[in-house]
Amino acid sequence: MHVHLDPVGGVAGDMFVAALLDAWPELTEELPPLLAAAGLPDSISVQCLPWSDQGLQGKRYQVSDIAEEQRHSHTPFRAIRERLWNSALPVGVKTRAVDIFTLLAQAEAQVHGIAVDEVVFHEVGAWDSIADIVAAAFLLESLPIDSWSVSALPLGSGRIRTAHGSLPAPAPATVLLLQGFVVQDDGRDGERVTPTGAAILKHLAPAYRPPAQAMVMGRTGIGFGARHFDGMPNILRLFALEPAARRHTDEVAVLQFEVDDQPAEDLALGLEKLRNLPAVIDVIQLPAFGKQGRLATQIQLLTQPEALDAVIEQCFLETSTLGLRWQFVQRSVLERQMAEYDAGERQIRVKIARRPQGLVTAKAELRDVAPVGGFTERARLRRQAEQTVLNRREHDDD
Repeated sequence: MHVHLDPVGGVAGDMFVAALLDAWPELTEELPPLLAAAGLPDSISVQCLPWSDQGLQGKRYQVSDIAEEQRHSHTPFRAIRERLWNSALPVGVKTRAVDIFTLLAQAEAQVHGIAVDEVVFHEVGAWDSIADIVAAAFLLESLPIDSWSVSALPLGSGRIRTAHGSLPAPAPATVLLLQGFVVQDDGRDGERVTPTGAAILKHLAPAYRPPAQAMVMGRTGIGFGARHFDGMPNILRLFALEPAARRHTDEVAVLQFEVDDQPAEDLALGLEKLRNLPAVIDVIQLPAFGKQGRLATQIQLLTQPEALDAVIEQCFLETSTLGLRWQFVQRSVLERQMAEYDAGERQIRVKIARRPQGLVTAKAELRDVAPVGGFTERARLRRQAEQTVLNRREHDDD
């Protein structure tokens, strides 16, 4: 799965978490015990609330009941790192959260000309920022996201108030974290990308654009920020994208000819021998009318291009045709794989294909059930094999 971020209003830690929870609301209930495992005090509550602005609906992630001294606490980076490593959080969540904080600390160290372990966080050291980063780490670790992309980031302008006084927006640490990202000035001032938001983006290492291949739109999310903009929603949009279909393109040779003077039983035998050639992909026969209204059989073969001459020779050998036509054509083939179903006395091969819009189909090989007597029993056995393989695949994906 690929996720694309559209920073309409900007990117902040709470906006990122809210957008993910809007797209995957089933993960919301897992946050309170997780944040408790991170060491958040009982006095702090976390909510993901329905939110609306400028006619849009989404979610707002809020960390509330924070005392004023906690909002402006000064916390050394090494203390946060130690607290996270010693917490009861899952290892993957710890690793991601520490990495995001480390990226922040490295940027702050460069700005102030000090060692990383000497960095003391001010705004970022408060509990709300810790809750943002731990929640982001948990969601990233929980979701099967393979890659990320983000549109041009709004640069912002003006001044922001910090523990170091009034600083230009974006903050110096944010500027360092956003090196290499595409930015734009949309004419609106203020802090549009926060240090926490920038560190999360740095951790994701997103591309600028989504993949060029055709994609299917899946879940979407909208995360609202704390600020209000006149005439524009302060949101971060999220789009989850899946490949339209896993397929590849290759070249095959197509051979065509007609037969009107070979006994039907002998033609069937000859065509079966052609089907069994290793390079032949498929053989199709159709009724046709030839010269003087004579009933004929039209034959079409698909074969690997490198075996064209050998297959032509076999066509002349196994049928009575005096000439044939051939051409190379391009084909698109869905990704498929072969699974097996144990039916006791026999193994049944089942071909699995991924189709557009995430649809997965299965087809049992008829030859593997051919020895079974009766159409009804063969059909039942094929359905059982196909459904079992599909159920097994869904279980493995989970």
